[in-house]
Amino acid sequence: MRHQTPVTQLPSWIALGSHSTALKALHLRDLFASDPARANRFSLEAEGIFLDYSKNRITDETLALLLQLARESGLAESIEAMFRGDAINLTEKRSVLHTALRAPRTAEIFSGGVNVVPDVHAVLDKMEVFAERVRSGEWTGHTGKRVKTVVNIGIGGSDLGPVMAYEALRHYSARDLQFRFVSNVDGTDFAEATLDLDASETLFLVASKTFTTLETMTNARTARQWLLASLGDEAAIAKHFAAISTNAAEVSKFGIDTANMFGFWDWVGGRYSMDSAIGLSTMIAIGGANFRAMLAGFHAMDTHFRTAPFEQNLPVLLGLLGILYTNFFGAQTSAVLPYDQYLKRFPAYLQQLTMESNGKSVTVDSAAVDYETGAIYWGEPGTNGQHSFYQLIHQGTKLIPCDFIGFAKSLNPLGAHHDILVANLFAQAEALAFGKTSDEVRAQGTADWLVPHRTFSGNRPSNMILAEELTPEILGKLVALYEHAVFTQGIIWRIDSFDQWGVELGKVLAMKIVPELQSETEPAETHDASTNHLIRWYRSRR
Repeated sequence: MRHQTPVTQLPSWIALGSHSTALKALHLRDLFASDPARANRFSLEAEGIFLDYSKNRITDETLALLLQLARESGLAESIEAMFRGDAINLTEKRSVLHTALRAPRTAEIFSGGVNVVPDVHAVLDKMEVFAERVRSGEWTGHTGKRVKTVVNIGIGGSDLGPVMAYEALRHYSARDLQFRFVSNVDGTDFAEATLDLDASETLFLVASKTFTTLETMTNARTARQWLLASLGDEAAIAKHFAAISTNAAEVSKFGIDTANMFGFWDWVGGRYSMDSAIGLSTMIAIGGANFRAMLAGFHAMDTHFRTAPFEQNLPVLLGLLGILYTNFFGAQTSAVLPYDQYLKRFPAYLQQLTMESNGKSVTVDSAAVDYETGAIYWGEPGTNGQHSFYQLIHQGTKLIPCDFIGFAKSLNPLGAHHDILVANLFAQAEALAFGKTSDEVRAQGTADWLVPHRTFSGNRPSNMILAEELTPEILGKLVALYEHAVFTQGIIWRIDSFDQWGVELGKVLAMKIVPELQSETEPAETHDASTNHLIRWYRSRR
C-alpha cells in the first residue's frame, strides 16, 4: 500500500480552502471586465482539441494553487508509474495499461516483465482480418447468406463503449450493415433487438472476458436458442457467433470456434476497453483503417498527457477544475453537453468511466475519505437539453459545472443548421457565465414584479471543448482526454480509480435470490424483512 500525506493536509489544499472563500465573492462578469486578455490566457489548443476554460471561476492564483496541488500529490510520478506498467491498481494488484491498446507496434510497454505490445497488435491484426471478411461479404452464415446485422452482446464497458463508438462514428460506418446492442438482462432488450432480424443473416458478438458474466451469458444463451429455433443445426453456432473472451474452454463449449475468439488482458478494465477486442463491432462498422485512426487519436492524447507541462496539459487542467468545484464549491454533479447528435451516447459512456472509476470512499491507504470524490456525470446532446434541464442549470439553486463539446464543421451540412447549432452552443456558455442583471431586465420595460423571474444570476462555470470535425481520430482524443482527467482526480483524491468493488455485492446477492424466486417450494426467509416481503410478493404474482 502507498502511504501518503492526506490530501487535506497538503499546503495547496489548505490554501485552496482559504482562497475559495474569496473566490466565491467574485463574478465572471467582473473577472472578464478587468482582464481583456482573459480568454486568451485561459485557453489552450493541443492535439486538435481547443479548450477554452476562461469561463471558470478562477484567477491566476487559483490556477497556480491547483497546479501546486497536482505536483504535491505526486501526479507526475503517478503518470509515469501507469505508463511503465507498475501495478497501480492496488486492490487487484494489476497494471493499468489501457494506453498499450493504442501504442504503435514499435513501442515497448511491460507488464510483469513482458512487453505486451506484440500481443496487442496480434489481436488487432486478427480483428481486422475478421472484420474485413464480414464487411466484404466473404464471411457467410450457415445457409451461405452474407451477414446483414451484427448484434453485440455485453454489459458495462463491453456495451457502453461499443454503443457510444458506433453512434459517434456512424457517419463512417458501412451502410449495408446494421448494428444492434443487447446489454440489459431484461428479456425485452433481446426481444426488441432481434424482432425483425433474419437469423441466417445475423452475427452475434459475445463480449465477456470470463464467459460467465450473468447478464451477458443469459442473453447469449437466449441468442443461441433463438438462432437454433430458426436454423435448427448446432453447426450453425460457429457461423453466427464470435467471442471476445479469454476462456477458450467455455467459448468452445458454447459452440463457438475458438479461431473466432478475440482476447484481452487483466490489465484492461472494462470501462477502458473500447479500443481493445471489445471494439470488434466498432471495427466491423467503420473498418480497420478508421479503427486504427481512432487508436492513433488515443495515443496522441496519451503522449500529450504524459509529456506536456501541467499548465499546458488538457487532461490535467480538466481534472483539476473538477476538483475545484467538487471539493471547494460543493458541486455534486457535472454536465457533459455535446452539440453533435453523433455524440448522443457520449454522456452515458462517461458516466461509467467517471463514476465507476472515482465513486470511492476509501483511500489507497484503506482510510475513509473525509472529502467529496466522484462527481455525478450526466447530459444530453445538442439543443435538446435546452428544452429540458437547462432551466435548472441557469436559474436553479445548484451549481452545475458544464463541459460543452462542439465542432467547426458538420458531417451533414444542411442549410443553416450547423450555424444555428453552434450559435446555441456559444450562447448557452455566454448566458451561464454572464447572466442578465435585474437592471438589464428592468431596462427592457419589464414590470417590477416580473423582474426577479427574468433575472439570470450568471457566474455558472463551463468549459468549451472544440475540434474541427468529429473524426475517428478526434473521438479517440476526446475519450482519452476524459480517461486521463479521471486519473488525475483519482491520484489527487488518493483513491484507486481502477477497481470497482462497489458493483460486486448486489451481483452476489442477486445470484442468491434467483433460485429463491424460481423455487417450486417456499424458500427460507434468509434476508431482511423488506427483501423477504418483496420475494413473497413476486412469487405470488409471477
